[in-house]
Amino acid sequence: MKTPAPAQFELAALSQQLDRLLEHVHRLSEENRSLRHSQEQLANERAGLLARNEQARSRVEAMIQRLKALENNG
Repeated sequence: MKTPAPAQFELAALSQQLDRLLEHVHRLSEENRSLRHSQEQLANERAGLLARNEQARSRVEAMIQRLKALENNG
């Protein structure tokens, strides 16, 4: 029976390490994609909240102006 050469052991070890690295890269790519998607959703949500805040601010300012006008006329 022939024993495998040390180079074959080293090649097998490198092959396993490469497989692990490729799996890690795949997981990181998926995580990155997911994080980018979450970031996009949060940015959209923030934009919506800023718009709603601006609308509320405008309405409050308009109410204040109406109250001042009533105060001056009354």
